[in-house]
Amino acid sequence: MRLLDVFAAEPALFIGACLVVGVLIGSFLNVVIHRLPVMLERQWRIECAQWAGDALPAPPAEPFNLVAPRSACPACHAPITAWQNIPLVSYLALGGRCAACRARISARYPLVEALTGLMSAAVAWRFGFGAATLAALLLTWFLVALAFIDIDTQYLPDNLTLPLLWLGLLVSLWGVTATNAPIPVDLRSSVAGALAGYLSLWSVYQLFRLATGKEGMGYGDFKLLAALGAWLGWQLLLPIVLVAAGVGAVVGALQLWIQGRDRATPLAFGPYLAASGWLMLFCGHEVVARYFGFFAARP
Repeated sequence: MRLLDVFAAEPALFIGACLVVGVLIGSFLNVVIHRLPVMLERQWRIECAQWAGDALPAPPAEPFNLVAPRSACPACHAPITAWQNIPLVSYLALGGRCAACRARISARYPLVEALTGLMSAAVAWRFGFGAATLAALLLTWFLVALAFIDIDTQYLPDNLTLPLLWLGLLVSLWGVTATNAPIPVDLRSSVAGALAGYLSLWSVYQLFRLATGKEGMGYGDFKLLAALGAWLGWQLLLPIVLVAAGVGAVVGALQLWIQGRDRATPLAFGPYLAASGWLMLFCGHEVVARYFGFFAARP
């Protein structure tokens, strides 16, 4: 039997394979989360210098992108060998410390790997073998990267939000449907979701700025909600925003209280949108159907 036939016939094997692939993708996402903001900042410095007519910043001594240079210890800059870079396994084998200088390695790296693996396995369990799972996995991996970048920088890069938006539209245009999966949605719902997602938060932003003279959120949030609308359809936009706003308000209040920060301290909204969107991927359409079914059943 071909490998794809085996995965189709053995759901447990398929879920396990997605778990392993998800852990590997999580390792790559750690690179994206760390390096992409640095790459963008360097590009912005060059563009600002060109616009102002200043001398351009000195180019880096070696290329810096998602591939080069090799990963290295942040403390001693010793290169990380292949066996030291095995997702999860190397972290546990090294006791969470650098093999060269014994400096502590952030637990965030295995956390992202494990989280991505578990989320990928959950997608495979929920939707089974097929094109819908592939689409849901792509959405999941983008959301993980965007959430952690926003946590670190309070910025949602166009390099991720816009491709995610276009991918959602293309998947809906592709039109491959599944009986047990909410994606892809039909093209009309996808386009309407993208437009409504962007315009809804943009309108809230403009009203808040007119009322207070302050900016309540960034444009990246508009684009992320537009991307979620393109993937999940306009029907799930309100549940996504309500869940994200509710959880964000509670977590933000607790964070400000525990850390003793001022209420004016900016908080990233993107992680809550990403988490809410992923949850709606699993149960959103059922929730909406039951909500409208409740009213339809009443005399």
